[in-house]
Amino acid sequence: MAVSDQLTKLSARAKELEDRAAAASAKNKSDLEKDVAQARQAAQAQAAELRKSAENSKGQISAWWDSVQRSWNDHLKSVRDNVDEKKAAHDLKSAEKAADQADDDAVFAIDYAYAAIDEAEYAVLDAALARMEADDLAAAQSSGDS
Repeated sequence: MAVSDQLTKLSARAKELEDRAAAASAKNKSDLEKDVAQARQAAQAQAAELRKSAENSKGQISAWWDSVQRSWNDHLKSVRDNVDEKKAAHDLKSAEKAADQADDDAVFAIDYAYAAIDEAEYAVLDAALARMEADDLAAAQSSGDS
C-alpha cells in the first residue's frame, strides 16, 4: 500500500474513533460493553497484524522499529492485564479510581498516537529524502559512465 493510501486510511480511522468516542456517552451500558469488546478485539487483531508485518519485514525495516514493535506488544499485554484486574474490583472507591485511571490512560493513549503520527511524518519525509538522494546518486553515476 502506498504511503499516501496509508495516511488516508489513518485519517479515516481517527475520524471514526472521534465519532465513536462522541457517541459513547449516549449509549446504554450493554451496548457500550459490546463496543468495548469489539474495540479490544480489533486492537488485538491490529497488534497481531503489526507483529506479522514486522516479522515479514525483518531485514527491511530498521532494528529500531522492530524493537519499538516488540515494546508495543509488551505494553499492550500489560495494559490489558491491568484492565482485566481492575474490572474485578467491586467497591465504589475502587470503581471510581479505575474509571479515573481509565480516563487518564485514554488521554495518554491519544497523546501516544499523536506522537506516533509525528514520528510517522518524520519517517515518511525521511524516506522521500533518502529516495531522492539515491536517485541523485544513480543519475550522477549514470552521467559519469557516459
